[in-house]
Amino acid sequence: MVKILEDFAKKKKIRYFMISFTDLFGAQRAKLVPTAAIAEMEKEGAGFAGFATWLDMTPAHPDMLAVPDPKSVIQLPWRQDVAWLASDLVIDGKEVAQAPRNVLRRLIAEAKKKKMRVKTGIEAEYFLIKQDGSAISDDYDTAEKPCYDQQAVMRKYDVITEICDAMLKLGWGPYQNDHEDANGQFEMNFEYDDVLITADKHSFFKFMVKSIAEKHGLRATFMPKPFSNLTGNGCHAHISVWDLQGKQNIFADKKSDLGLAKSGLNFLGGIMGHAKSIVAITNPTVNSYKRINAPVTQSGATWAPNTVTWSGNNRTHMVRIPGPGRFELRLPDGATNPYLLQAVILAAGMIGIETKADPGKRYDNDIYSDRTADNEVEKLPANLLDALREFSQDNLLISKLGTDFSDAYIKLKNQEWEKFISHLTTWETLNTLDV
Repeated sequence: MVKILEDFAKKKKIRYFMISFTDLFGAQRAKLVPTAAIAEMEKEGAGFAGFATWLDMTPAHPDMLAVPDPKSVIQLPWRQDVAWLASDLVIDGKEVAQAPRNVLRRLIAEAKKKKMRVKTGIEAEYFLIKQDGSAISDDYDTAEKPCYDQQAVMRKYDVITEICDAMLKLGWGPYQNDHEDANGQFEMNFEYDDVLITADKHSFFKFMVKSIAEKHGLRATFMPKPFSNLTGNGCHAHISVWDLQGKQNIFADKKSDLGLAKSGLNFLGGIMGHAKSIVAITNPTVNSYKRINAPVTQSGATWAPNTVTWSGNNRTHMVRIPGPGRFELRLPDGATNPYLLQAVILAAGMIGIETKADPGKRYDNDIYSDRTADNEVEKLPANLLDALREFSQDNLLISKLGTDFSDAYIKLKNQEWEKFISHLTTWETLNTLDV
């Protein structure tokens, strides 16, 4: 038996492996495995009780095994005797159909049969806040328009550069770090890649940012809207499709308007046609709808979409085309599941190509301030329940993502909504106690 991870451990002086998976709600679960046991785990997987995580299982389900993917192994830059591994979930020798990474892998295989290799890059915004979550961590970061604030970046230099240095060491090709539009908010960009690699990196990035922030006595949050008066955390996805060799961008067409080929427009048509269902996955929490349906924030703009519209290089719409051969989906937020984000992009895009979907009218106005198009454009769902209802009625998307996954996701997310509406809020007490 090839012992890839055992050899990796000897070469890198690894003492422990963290075998990790991401559940339906985006929570990262893991077991810490000593190197002495990793050869067996590489073959058999680490055991978990599925019911103890956000998966649609009961305590009666058999052991769920997380089988690590050796290609995903990452040595922790901040703790070099530990290595992280993404894994695929199996029960009784069969892949768990509802598991997010398995959903994505199946869709990648389907896209490959259609001679498509989808590549994406993500922009995962986050806040650095105080450990108790009460406020941003920089008391001097108070500007009305703090985006690209030079002084604020330098005040968090130690945290930002440690994360960026880690990505450089990992070979991710990070190329810029900036203070974002909200006070206390940052974004770090790294190179795009095949969707599974991007999903694994996205998952690890969130783990790494949180860990390094904690090391510096801070807390990092990817929560969509942690502060009502500030811009929320987006997770924009840049999407392109290539030939199987990864050499030719089949979305690119220099002769077409905006440089997007017919196949790219069809792929975009799938995204647009299923946007109101997709939002249940790209914006998966109750809090998500405080970002995409937000009033004007302190900086003067939310930078989040609220209409099902697309445009050229215009950030006020749900999708923009910033350059030839790719487009940016601005809908997702920081709570999106790294694997389900990529899966729903593939699913909707493939539906679009299969049905030769038209993305509809292009809008080049400032959709935030120009209300002339109000009667002709669709609005995004107002809350999580509306999004789940849209998704539950979208048979094409459900079929493409898989009914096992879709049924489980809709069920658990509806339960989450029911917990939310049964919760008594401070607003209710303040506004209705004296009625």
